[in-house]
Amino acid sequence: MAYELYYWPTIQGRGEFVRLALEAAGADYADVARASAAEGRGVPALLRFLSGHGNGEGVRCPPFAPPFLKHGKLVVGQTAAILLYLGPRLGLVGKSEAARLWTHQLQLTLADMVTEVHDTHHPIASSLYYEDQKPEALRRAADFRKTRLPKFLAWFEAVLESNPAGGARGGPYLVGGRLSYADLSLFQLVQGLQYAFPAAMKRALKKAPRVVALHASVAQRPRIAAYLNSERRIAFNEDGIFRHYPELDG
Repeated sequence: MAYELYYWPTIQGRGEFVRLALEAAGADYADVARASAAEGRGVPALLRFLSGHGNGEGVRCPPFAPPFLKHGKLVVGQTAAILLYLGPRLGLVGKSEAARLWTHQLQLTLADMVTEVHDTHHPIASSLYYEDQKPEALRRAADFRKTRLPKFLAWFEAVLESNPAGGARGGPYLVGGRLSYADLSLFQLVQGLQYAFPAAMKRALKKAPRVVALHASVAQRPRIAAYLNSERRIAFNEDGIFRHYPELDG
């Protein structure tokens, strides 16, 4: 049974963390909003779910916002919850309860950082244009570069250093001795930050060699490399979470 991913068709955004897991596992999935509306898919299909009427039927647990995943009759919203569901099914999480909870905790921390990245260019309100809150964005981005970015990266670096099995079989890895969805998400976070804050990231990554190594190892995995070079990978742009405004890079 194929997975159906619902996310906006022109940005990577939070949906990309789910796409990477599906791609890394070679899963059978449809990126629904990027398909044809004439075939009952596209953005109209996504909007039907948000209104609580997916596939013409009432949705008992409608998601608040994309991304959300449909698998059979089950609909799961929120990136971290989707990955919690997909992890064991795609072989991207350990088998023990402790490993699954730790991987989920890492994903939630990654989600916290993604929110802080978003707020560097929209610190007042998502409903306002960047240009309407530029002075506040400049202040927020400066603090992010100085304090928050180094703090998050130092924590992930410490997690990698403390994982005794992390160097096994092509690591480093955040959890155990094999790839998890948290590794894929940290890879995506680094990719996005290098696009949005190239100067700041160049400085910050000098103190996070294990994070750099994880990013490089994920990029070299055959399925991920093929995906990154395919049309399925949407380019970073100034409509998504990771936006490059040179003035915010300091």
